[in-house]
Amino acid sequence: MNLIKSTTTFGFFTIISRILGYIRDILIAIFLGSGLLADAFFVAFRIPNTFRRLFSEGTFNAAFVPSYASELSKGKDNADNFATSIFSFLILGLFFIVLLIEILMPLFVFLIAPGFSGDEEKMELVINLTRITFPFLFFVSLSSFFSGILNSHNRFAAASAIPIILNVLLIGVLFFGKILDDSLVYYLSYAVVIAGIIQFFFLYIIVKKFYLPKISFQFKLNEKIKIFFKKLLPSIFSSGVTQINILVGTIIASFQASAVSYLYYADRIYQINLAIAGIAISTVILPKLSKLIEQENNIETINIQNKALELSLFLSVPAAIALLIASEPIISSLFGYGSFSEIGVKNSATALFYFAFGLPAFAIIKVFSSFFFARHETKIPFYISIVSVILNIIISIVFFEKIGFKIIPIATSISSWINAGLLYFFMMKKKYFEFNNLFKSRFPRVIFSSICMGVVLFLLLEKFSFKLNYDETFKVFYLLFNILVAILSYFLISFFVKAFKLSDIKLKY
Repeated sequence: MNLIKSTTTFGFFTIISRILGYIRDILIAIFLGSGLLADAFFVAFRIPNTFRRLFSEGTFNAAFVPSYASELSKGKDNADNFATSIFSFLILGLFFIVLLIEILMPLFVFLIAPGFSGDEEKMELVINLTRITFPFLFFVSLSSFFSGILNSHNRFAAASAIPIILNVLLIGVLFFGKILDDSLVYYLSYAVVIAGIIQFFFLYIIVKKFYLPKISFQFKLNEKIKIFFKKLLPSIFSSGVTQINILVGTIIASFQASAVSYLYYADRIYQINLAIAGIAISTVILPKLSKLIEQENNIETINIQNKALELSLFLSVPAAIALLIASEPIISSLFGYGSFSEIGVKNSATALFYFAFGLPAFAIIKVFSSFFFARHETKIPFYISIVSVILNIIISIVFFEKIGFKIIPIATSISSWINAGLLYFFMMKKKYFEFNNLFKSRFPRVIFSSICMGVVLFLLLEKFSFKLNYDETFKVFYLLFNILVAILSYFLISFFVKAFKLSDIKLKY
């Protein structure tokens, strides 16, 4: 396996999806801004989208891929029987979960957005929209199962491309934003579900090359299935802890007008980097890492773990520095149009600034968690994640009244660094990892290159500051120019100080 090539493949489709997501969000900002309709839609959209991230962005794989790979090593029939049992359980379980939540939707929405309870109009709108969007959970979860099969066979392109379908459909609806007016949020909600159905059938067609999906009502709850489901909930919780912390933040933010929207726009920006620096890398290494550990190939295991961590930091550290320096120009240039006011820009930029402190931690959590999951160890990351979420809730609640929505990204960043630190502590204690000489040599060079890039970006923003004002029409083009120059400078400096070598691109494991 070529780590950089596989990550690039995964990352390419992810970037396309994120770019389309940006176009989608700028259209939402123009037509909905950060008012009542925006808050209502973002809560209704956040719920299935959070589940999409929890299931499709590596978390389902964390439990499924090591188990499926283990069965695959014993023969295709064993793997197919195991997959059919899991598929059958998922269909039955998801059907009843979705049905139950649909029936109890008023209570469910109250738990997700309790701050809306004082506003009957907003509460009713959120309940209606979430009832429409929630079946997306059924289809996206089954799509994640198909993705797990494909990833186990080192096929990453199709699974990473399916979010594009959702963004294309939502953009299509948003082009009719003026005509649809207030009913736009309903059409967007229906588009979410339709996208889920299309994604399911798209992956169904592709996965048939490796496994023919079928439902069996004669499956038995054998030891293998029990072990898988024992791992599933902890792996979803621990690998998706960043998304859970963000969901917790959304719940608390619902008590402040427009705060949900501020957090949503900030979240959209740093997720672009996290998708590659954390999700792509952890997803790509998991199948290979599981096989190496099963073969007891300790040397290659250590090498691929070090390379994964190195690549994650190589991508996330400079991104964090860039977001700290340019949070306001980025938000203003990307979303500061139409109904999205200058105050909305400043508040979203503030949220992005504090999220940036935690960006490397968000990526490290994904990578470190995969080191545990490849060894079928889900309990330790699970318990650490519980500590992280509880800490996040305590900090947010204690300081929310005094600081407001700003405490939510602050709490998320603090709890994430503690999460990453605890994962590292137990990883070293269990002797799952050790730093090799190459990582020790390159990490300081990555830090140096990132700081130099930050200086370049700061000077560029100062020079073009008058072109990046809120009222400027073409500010996005000046922002892109500044960022591209900064990225180019980062790669050149990295190459010059040997934080990165061209030979890395061809390196295989």
